[in-house]
This record gives sequence, C-alpha cells and structure tokens, in this order.
Amino acid sequence: MSTDSIIDKKALEFLEKYLNNASPTGYESEGQKLWMDYLKPYVDEFFTDPYGTAVGVINPEAEYKVVIEGHADEISWYVNYITDDGFIYVVRNGGSDHQIAASKRVNIHTKKGIVKGVFGWPAIHTRDKDSEQSPKIDNICIDVGCSTKDEVEELGVHVGCVITYPDEFFILNDNKFVCRALDNRMGGFMIAQVAKLLKENKKELPFGLYITNSVQEEIGLRGAEMITHHIKPNVAIVTDVTHDTNTPMINKKKTGDTKIGHGPVIAYAPAVQNKLRELLTDTATEKEIPFQRAANSRFTGTDTDAFAYSNGGVPSALISLPLRYMHTTVEMVHKTDVENVIKLIYESILKIKDGDKFSYFE
Repeated sequence: MSTDSIIDKKALEFLEKYLNNASPTGYESEGQKLWMDYLKPYVDEFFTDPYGTAVGVINPEAEYKVVIEGHADEISWYVNYITDDGFIYVVRNGGSDHQIAASKRVNIHTKKGIVKGVFGWPAIHTRDKDSEQSPKIDNICIDVGCSTKDEVEELGVHVGCVITYPDEFFILNDNKFVCRALDNRMGGFMIAQVAKLLKENKKELPFGLYITNSVQEEIGLRGAEMITHHIKPNVAIVTDVTHDTNTPMINKKKTGDTKIGHGPVIAYAPAVQNKLRELLTDTATEKEIPFQRAANSRFTGTDTDAFAYSNGGVPSALISLPLRYMHTTVEMVHKTDVENVIKLIYESILKIKDGDKFSYFE
C-alpha cells in the first residue's frame, strides 16, 4: 500500500481546519462536529456521550469490538481572577506551560464571542537583572486593553471563561507539520484516515470497529474512562504523541531515544498487553514500516491506561507519534511518521481475528 494516498489534498485541508479550530478540554464539541463530518462517509453510524466523546462505528451489529482511539482536547487556561485595574490571572486547564505564556496572544472564549488579549510581560529595561523572575503561574497575566474590572466584564469575560492560543497550522521545510494541539488532534486525524483507507480499499472486517475520539484526556484520561464502559471493547489500539528526545536540553538517559522521521513509537508498559504489542511489532516488520520502541515504566500517561484497566481488563496497546516541543504552540511532527502511524494501525487491525483473546495461556 503506497503512503502517497494516505494524506491527499482533501485530508490535508481537513487537518488544517481541524487543527485551527479550538477544542480545549471540556469544550471539544465544535471540533468533534468537524471530525464527524469528515468521518461520515467511512462509517456506518455514530454515537456520542454526554461529555462529547464521539465514536464512528463500522459493523455496529458485531459482538466482537475493536477500538482505535485518539483524544480530541487541547490544553488551555481558565480565567481565574480579574483585578480592579483590568488584568486577568489564570489557572490551567490541562498541562499548560507557564514558561511559554509571556508575550503570547490569546483568545478568550465568551458568550459574546472571542475576546482578544495578550499575556503581557515587563520590558527587559524594567527588570532587575540580579533577581530576575521567570514566568510562573502566579505572575503571568492577560491584558485585554481595559483599565477596570467593569470594562473587562462588559466584554463578556468572567471567571471560568476558557482561553486558547490562536496559533495556526503551517508546514515547515516541506514535511514537518507545526501547530498547537497536534497533541492529540493528530490522533483523531490518523484514526479517521484508517477508516478512510478501509472504505477505499473495500476491506470487510470480521468485527465491529469503533473509531473513538475521546474528550478530556489532558486532565486525567476522563473521556476514555467514560467511553470504554459504554463500548465494552475486546481490544483497544490507542494513538497519542510522545516526545522527540533529540532536541537540545533533553537527557536521553531519562527520557529514552526517539526521533521524528524515524517512525511510529511502540510502547512497552504494564498497561500494554504483550501479545497485542507483538502483533504490532510483527506487523511493522512484515510490512516494512519503520518503528521505534519506548519504555513507559509504571504507566503510559495516555488513554491506553484507561482502556487497559476497564471492564475487567481490555488488551490494549499504544502507538505514539513522535513530536517536538509538546504543550507549546509550535508542536512539530514529521509527515512520514503520520503516514506510517496510519499504515501501522490499518495493517494491524487487518490481522486481528474475530474472537481473539490475546491470552497468555493459550
């Protein structure tokens, strides 16, 4: 199967639209609508849950159920406190990085629409070089151009409004995708492309396939925790991002050695079921898909953990997309890695048989 067909013009246009749309944790529904609209030609039906997880299903009548999953949400901020002179202090919604905030533009989401603002920062001339502060959660604040709290509130801004960065998608040096929220809307994109390939190649699956775009991963795998009890899958293959550890200031002795452009990363961890993982590595070898390995110690920190430990135990595995600069506005992945994650998921699910238990004792 040629990878040339995996990311065609229509797919790339969807990816750009999907990434540029804000989908902060707890507010993923607009992005989910875009995702379902793109996925609609390739599945038999959809269902959603009360918190916004969306699932496209192929063969919904089948008893044996296989999940392929990514998560839909991106990190963001909440308005936490508005000072009398109109400055806005924030708290995290997910793992937002305080050190990158200073001098960033922001969108504050209100019932009246988007309110623009900036994370201001004292000019270099005014800072004491002997005791210079770095950006921290208690000293970064947003300026929306108002001089009083009343002015801010008149714009529609109040405590609890969610805040995102406006940074948009672009392609760097022909083959690097760059944007905020690649973690993990790339996952939603890749599993949608798997469904597209199945349809285009007229593949008949002997089981139900549940293409799952979960919400609220960034605050503790919450969407996956909910939806796995709804689906009750027999197998789950999760895709998320992992760190490229070949950029400056990273210690490979602690983080391992993974790099963009070198292929999908297959995880080793207690939550990863060994026989399912071996199916992935064997498939990659057979189909000549380059891949890397990563050890995740006690947990993967992804929705894999939520699926694995649900419903009395679900054989689960993790295929990660290597990414640079996680939780910044310039997250970066390699186009060929995206293509190869799609290919690996596609080829792996074609090897799963109806009724496979992946038992260690058979």
